[in-house]
Parts: sequence; C-alpha cells; structure tokens
Amino acid sequence: MDEGGTRVIPFYTLVPPHALLLDIAGPLEVIRYANGEQRDIHFDCRYIAASDEQQTSIGLALARLESLPATLPENALLLISGSTSRFDSDPGTQRERQALATWLRRAVRPDTTVISICSGALLAGEAGLFDGRNCTTHADCLEGLRRIAPLSQVAENRLFVEDGNRFSSAGISTGIDLMLHVVSRLTSPAVAARIAKTMVVYLRRSGNDPQISPWLTGRNHIHPAIHRVQDRVMAEPAQDWSLERLADIAALSERHLSRLFREQPASASSIMST
Repeated sequence: MDEGGTRVIPFYTLVPPHALLLDIAGPLEVIRYANGEQRDIHFDCRYIAASDEQQTSIGLALARLESLPATLPENALLLISGSTSRFDSDPGTQRERQALATWLRRAVRPDTTVISICSGALLAGEAGLFDGRNCTTHADCLEGLRRIAPLSQVAENRLFVEDGNRFSSAGISTGIDLMLHVVSRLTSPAVAARIAKTMVVYLRRSGNDPQISPWLTGRNHIHPAIHRVQDRVMAEPAQDWSLERLADIAALSERHLSRLFREQPASASSIMST
C-alpha cells in the first residue's frame, strides 16, 4: 500500500512468552529511526501475541498486544523474538509456544519476510519456516535448532544469515546488526549508516563475523596490567609493540610482564594476533 508516494510495509513483531526484551527493543529502535530518516518507505509496526499481555525476560510486562491475525498481509515483515520460555517447563507456557508454532505455519505467506532473533529461530524452525534454508541462532540453541528443523542448514558461529526472505541472527545485540542490514537492503546503505551513527553502534558487524568477538579472546583473566596492555594494543594495532613498550604501559619490568604472559598464554596470543 502506498501513501502519498511512500511505500508502507507491514511490520509485525511476534512476542512469545518471556520474550527477551532487547531482541525486540534493539531491532525496533532501528525501525523507528528508519521511519524518520527517509520517506520512501514507512514501516507500519504492530505487536502481536497469543494474549494481550506478556511478561518479558526482565519482568517488565508488555501490554495492549494485538491478537494473532488469521494470516499476514502481503509482503509483510515478521520479527520473531527470542525468549527464555524454551527453558520453562510450565505446561501453560509450552502450550502457548506450540500454539505460536501452529499459527506461524498457517499465517506466514510465501512473500512474508521472516526475521528471527536469537531463540526465535526455534519457533520459526518448528513451524518449518527454515526448511531448505540456511539459518543460524544463538550458540546455545544451535543443536536444538538442528533437532527441531532437520531440513534446514544451520550455520555455526555467524552473527546473522540471510537466505532469500529468511533472516536469522545469533540474538541479543546482533538483532541490531541484522536490522541495520535489513534496513540497508530496503532503503539504502546511507540510511543504515546514519541510523548506526545515531544509535552509537561503534562497529557495524556483518553476517560473516563470528559470534565470539576476537577482541574478547584472552580476556578472561583479572590482571589489570595485562588488560591495560591489551587495551592499548587493540586501540593502535598498527604500532610496533616491543616488549619494552608493553612493559612501560603495564608499569612492570620486562621480566615480570613476560612471566605474566607465560602464566596467561591466551592473553599473549590475543596481543600477537591483533
């Protein structure tokens, strides 16, 4: 539908029980900014659920949610949020998840663009929406997705995956990366870049980036001197970092710093690979 030359795209967000709030808020903030950054496309946002109120992962309730429509309109976008309910053994919660999977099988059209965030891929997979498609999800859910959707090709260690009109992401913060990618496709890269700047997205990540950041490799130690060295090297990786310079940053002797690196080999390798 067009309004005064603006193409209106229906954008539905499916809110499952105990939805991860950032899975919704992050991507939808991207969409909100997209509506303000350009006039070619307007995303008409609707929030739908099996009941008019849902508790989220942080205890905040989302209210005045719309009922599930019998079918989605033409060329709609459907975002499926992740949730903590996959860990919930409550029979009522599991019945509601089953009802959502049944609804997805019935309501999603061939022209519907499906966007799953985090464990939302499990609902999409259970509904057969990834059959014959490449997809991904959070690292903790990969095996579950393979079991639920054996006809899909589940990619490991990917931030997000695009296969036709099926998009899936690792979840949590990666929902922002994925939605910036979707907005870039539907509007323009320039619009997505402005949104990223406004949202202070320090580094836009691509779908091929790994889920485990290389910047965090070798960081699971508690020594402040080594953290200072790692911070400095990562800020200026092109510098010629001698042991003498690193020791000055750490405020340690070269011998002492060398001993710490031997005790924390992962921290030393993270610096060498920078």
